[in-house]
Amino acid sequence: MGLGGTAKKVQKLADVADSLQSRVTSIREDVEQTQETVTDTNERVEALEREVARQGELLDAIAAELDVETGRPADDDNA
Repeated sequence: MGLGGTAKKVQKLADVADSLQSRVTSIREDVEQTQETVTDTNERVEALEREVARQGELLDAIAAELDVETGRPADDDNA
């Protein structure tokens, strides 16, 4: 094989390497964006869970004031 054939193979390998590097970079960016989205979503879920718990406490207090059964177990510390 002459130098021309070797040069073509080396160039093809370099092109494949560049293409793979671009794909890896793109995937890395996608993964980083996904991690940010997961973190943001986790923060929102935690905030919503706190809000739901607060609303549950308010409903329990209103139900207790009106002497209404909620069907939820009481959080007694006497047990």
